[in-house]
Formats: sequence, structure tokens, C-alpha cells
Amino acid sequence: MNRKTFLLVITSVSALGGFLFGYDTGVINGAQFYLSKYFELDAAMKGWVVGSALLGCLVGAILAGPISIKMGRKNSLILSAILFTISAWGSGLPSFFPESVSLLVLFRIIGGLGIGIASMNAPMYIAEIAPPERRGNLVSYYQLAVVIGFFTVFLATYFIGNSNTEDQNIQFGWRHMFWTELIPSISFLFLLLLVPKSPRWLSLKGRYEEALAVLNKLHGPENATKEAEEIKASIAQELEKGGAKINYWGGTVLAIIVIGSVLSILQQFTGINAVLYYGADIFEKALGFGQEDVLKQQVLLAFINFIFTFVAMATIDKFGRKPLIYIGSVGMILGFLILAITLQRQTIGVWSLVGVLIFIGSFAMSMGPVVWVVLSEMFPNKIRSVAMSVAVAAQWGANYIVSQSFPMVTESSLNNNSFWNGSLPYYIFIAFITLIIVFTYKYIPETKGKSLEDLEKVWK
Repeated sequence: MNRKTFLLVITSVSALGGFLFGYDTGVINGAQFYLSKYFELDAAMKGWVVGSALLGCLVGAILAGPISIKMGRKNSLILSAILFTISAWGSGLPSFFPESVSLLVLFRIIGGLGIGIASMNAPMYIAEIAPPERRGNLVSYYQLAVVIGFFTVFLATYFIGNSNTEDQNIQFGWRHMFWTELIPSISFLFLLLLVPKSPRWLSLKGRYEEALAVLNKLHGPENATKEAEEIKASIAQELEKGGAKINYWGGTVLAIIVIGSVLSILQQFTGINAVLYYGADIFEKALGFGQEDVLKQQVLLAFINFIFTFVAMATIDKFGRKPLIYIGSVGMILGFLILAITLQRQTIGVWSLVGVLIFIGSFAMSMGPVVWVVLSEMFPNKIRSVAMSVAVAAQWGANYIVSQSFPMVTESSLNNNSFWNGSLPYYIFIAFITLIIVFTYKYIPETKGKSLEDLEKVWK
């Protein structure tokens, strides 16, 4: 196997963590439509069942930093695969379990732990093995995998949903939707045995010969030697400057972590997961589609998400990270504005759907992949595990806030008065997307084409 193929294979295997992230968070979209009726959930409980996994994601992301430092990126991903498998099996509530919302929530939280660990380690691992000129494209494989996971699970839930009557879906169809995740989670577990350890993690542990051997396989002897020396020099400089102990509360270090965390939070405050998690409810209640059309619309939504992720992958290393954020933010504002106006004026129809699809396409070519790329690049070697762990945890915390509050805001009397007519949440999201443009312009550096070691100098 030549080096390019080897690099692509291990990138693809690592990106399966993103596939399971997308699959696990997407399966609740189709399943919650039926399990909410099975358990007779109100708006608050529906938000809890959907959002509970996100609390697991938050805890998993917090733990991911120390786990990644101790076990390494590869072994952290293996742990996440085991958690995904347990969650997929248990979320379907096998018949010998006492059926309860609490038990379902427990298994959703276990899956969330796996997502939290994978969502930090997978893009970071890919960034640490990728050459600078291809890093944006290769890290984008992670977001592509997330999108494929969403698309695949929407197809799976559509097939299951349409193979049964509504009563059958309410009784057992939603269980089968959860169990379909066992196939990718077990595959991920075994494929991870093929990937090498991260050369930067090996270097941080003082295992320079092993790191050089991995770099040789990935980038060839000449580039490997140069990169190994840069990594070693970077680590030595950090040790000389501050010793083995890092002051995470120091001015520059804290500022970098805060900037990364705010960018992560703003990704969620675009409203992307409100649309992805509650797509079935939006299409049925807000947009007036019949139940038979709901899963079809979600497949269309996932398809647009999939196609526009390729736009990002093709352009991120050419145009840069910041231009994509600007273009995508304008598109997201336009999409939600169209949706909000049609809701407010009660002219719901094709244009409402067009607005949702413009939003999804714009997110998929910008804040979806770009945030993961920037987070995997922007943190110096010595603090990368902990800093990215904090930023990803902040993202999951924001995701939980959105997923828990969206159904409550949507069903509130304020949102359903004669002025807003169901449009209020989308105007709130528009305000946050506008903030993204300002924040990116002021605080986010352009990271295109720079080595991870060169990027450390940006903050000095």
C-alpha cells in the first residue's frame, strides 16, 4: 500500500468516529417521533430524552482530554466504539429489560459518552497525521463522515418507518432504528486495530523512534525527519519555557481556549441541531407536511447536507477557513430568513422548505466542517488534548441548551402568538449567526497551509 493510500485509509477509519457521531445523534430524530408517542412524552420530557445524550457528550468531551493524554488518540477511539455498541444495543430496550424512559435515557447517555470522546479525538488524530497542505481536506473527512452518518440513518429510519404501520413503529419500529447502529459501531471497533498511534502523541510521551516510524509510513523519510524534528523542537521549547507543568489560566493559553470554545458554541447556536434533531416535528407541525412525507423530507435534508460538505472539502485548502465561514453564514441567514418570513406571514409551502435546505447547505459548506478543522489546528501541541477537550465540551453544552430549549420555545405561547406565528426561534438563530461573522473577523486566525508547529507562532 503506497503512502497516499495508507493515509487515506487510516483517515477514513478514524473518520468513522464521525459517522457514528452522525448516526447516533441522527437516529434519535426518526426514533423520537414514535417513541414520544409510545411513552406519551410532553415537550419537556421529549427535550430530556433527546438532550440526555448530549449531557453524555459533554461529560465524554471533558473526560476525552485526560483520556487522550493517558491512553492516546487511537485507544480513546477504541473506547468510544465500545460505548457506541453498548448504547445501540440498550437504547432499543430489549424485551427482558423493564421498559422506562429512565433506562432509555441511561443508554443514550452512554452513547453520548462515546460521541464526546470520539468528537474530540477523531479530528485531532486526523490533524496530527495529515500533511499541512492537505490537512483541511483530510480533517473535513470527519465532517463528511458525520453527514454520511446522518444520511445513512435517515435512509434506515425511512426504510424501517415505511415497512411498518404507524402503530407498529410506535410499538417496536423505533427499537429497530436504534439497533441498526450496531453494524457500524462493531465495524469501527475492529477497523481501529489497523491504525497507528498518533506521532505527536508518541513524541509527547518521549517515544520519538516510534513517532518517526509512523511519520515515515505517512509522509516518506525526507518529510518525516523534518517533521519529527519540528515536533521535538516544539515540545522542547514548551518544556524549557514552562517546565512540564502548564498554566492553563495564563493569559495566552486561556485566551486561545476561550476563542476555540466560543467558536464551538456558536456552531451550535446556528440552530443546526434543532433542525436535525427535530426535523420530523418541524416538517409536520411548522411546515404542515403530512406524516407520510416527514421522513422523505428528512432524507432530502440529509442529502443536501451530504452534497454541500463536498463543496467545503474541495475549497477549504484553496480559499481558506475564514472565507468559507463568511459565505456560509450569509447563506444560513438567508435560509432562516426565508423560513421565518413564510412562518410569520403564514404562507407555508415550498419556499419554507427551500429556506430550510438553503440553511442546511450553507452550514454544510462552512460551520460544519470548518469548525472541526480550525479546532484541530489552532491549539499548540502541549495543550491540544486539554484545550480541544474544553472546546468540544463547550460545544456539547451549547448543543444541549439548544436541543432542550427548542421544543419549549417552539411550543410556547409567545412563539405561537399572532405576531411570531412560530418564527421566533429562527430569528434568534439569525442573531447568533450574525455574531459568528463578527467574531470570526476579529478573533479567528487563518490556518490554511501552515504546519501545526507554525501555527503555534500565530498566538505569540
